[in-house]
Amino acid sequence: MQNLIIYKFIPLYDILEELSLDLNFNISLIEDEKSLNQKTKNYNNYLVVSKKKYPNISNQFVLENNPTKILKLIEKINIEFLKIKFNSQSHVKVKKYTIDLNSREMLNQDIKLKLTEKEINTITYLSNSNKPVNIEELQKMVWSYQSDIETHTVETHIYRLRKKILNTFNDNEFIISKKNGYQIK
Repeated sequence: MQNLIIYKFIPLYDILEELSLDLNFNISLIEDEKSLNQKTKNYNNYLVVSKKKYPNISNQFVLENNPTKILKLIEKINIEFLKIKFNSQSHVKVKKYTIDLNSREMLNQDIKLKLTEKEINTITYLSNSNKPVNIEELQKMVWSYQSDIETHTVETHIYRLRKKILNTFNDNEFIISKKNGYQIK
């Protein structure tokens, strides 16, 4: 459930509370930073709406142009929730690495490696499999090739990807080659 927190903005809270039955988020009013920190600690999906920018608050939407039409405001709030959701879904944890799907980067501590879209797709597909994935399956699922086509595209891409990871992170065990396919464990 989406949680809308109105921070130090009582008139807005009163308006949205009246409309709460027609809105698709929980609404709460908070007047102090300590309560805000407590509340946001318990939420995954929240947006804080305030009159001005507060530097220590994340997922914040500042309502500067008052007055505004209520439907326009609700639309903006929904867009902010979509942005939060998009950003939270963009980071995938694979072994000791974080894969940022938006920027197409693989990260470990302060080291970043830029990846292509196919490399990202290969890593995410392999990491979602509990067993080794053979070349034909990768051709079909990642490259959308038919299995009767003779090609070394998959092997070449995985060879280059493993080399990039080895050169950047000194990790030769990220993608393991087995007799029946490739695997990330």
